[in-house]
Amino acid sequence: MIAHTTIHRLPANGIMLNVRASDDRSKPPLLLLHGHPQTHLIWHKVWSTLSQTFTLIAPDLRGYGDSDKPPSDATVNHAPYSKREMANDMIAVMRSLGFERFRVLAHDRGARVTHRMMVDHADSVVRATLLDISPTLAMYEQTTMEFARAYFHWFFLIQREPLPEMMIESNPEFFLDKMMGNRHAGLAAFAPDVLAEYRRCIRLPGIAHAICEDYRAAATIDLDHDRADRAAGRKVTQPLQVLWGANGVIDKCFKPLDDWSRVALNVRGRSVPCGHYIPEEAPDALLDAALPFLRA
Repeated sequence: MIAHTTIHRLPANGIMLNVRASDDRSKPPLLLLHGHPQTHLIWHKVWSTLSQTFTLIAPDLRGYGDSDKPPSDATVNHAPYSKREMANDMIAVMRSLGFERFRVLAHDRGARVTHRMMVDHADSVVRATLLDISPTLAMYEQTTMEFARAYFHWFFLIQREPLPEMMIESNPEFFLDKMMGNRHAGLAAFAPDVLAEYRRCIRLPGIAHAICEDYRAAATIDLDHDRADRAAGRKVTQPLQVLWGANGVIDKCFKPLDDWSRVALNVRGRSVPCGHYIPEEAPDALLDAALPFLRA
């Protein structure tokens, strides 16, 4: 599916992560982070081209794919699934592979992890391209009826345990297919063998709870961290590129460049002709936009 790579089980921040990495480690490192409800395989259409320039490292985020799904008390603060904890996972992975500084290309949930990593670990992240998000705090503070309808899952997944978990576990493939298939490009955007992997992973024990905890953390402790940054004047200082789908919800409901300019000092970006799943819907457009920036 992705040639010249090896799947590793790597210890990171007290858990084990599933990590695909280039066999050739001689090039500058690029960390690739996926979103919900997918795995590292979202990068399969751009891997070959990116690997000509970079050593690629693509983990499954904690709670997703074949990475560990640590327990989390859904009645407290959801800290095990905070973006701060997930960012610490990524720093540990990269250091275990010998990379102290690196670039990042990240989509959706992985882009939220990257935002936190750029603030908390500014010396580690050289620059980053974030795909199809505005900052979490900005999106919650600007929620409208149109956004709530389109991103209903933000408000469904944060409900108290076990309501969303039981509903997902009753038919995991239905949940995944509807989440992904009801967007701009439908399920036709996804290669059959990759979609089969997404469906396999959504059935894994513990993944429903982990996904819910990821979103619960985003609506609680992650907002606390973001508000603390705002109060202290902490911003992303590294070069930041943001790309979003011209046919997606982010384009319709938010102004990504304005939103990111409030939390980062050096931002550029634009829309690309697709919906939410940029690496699989518009791989060539993604490469054309992101590669010159990431190479710099």
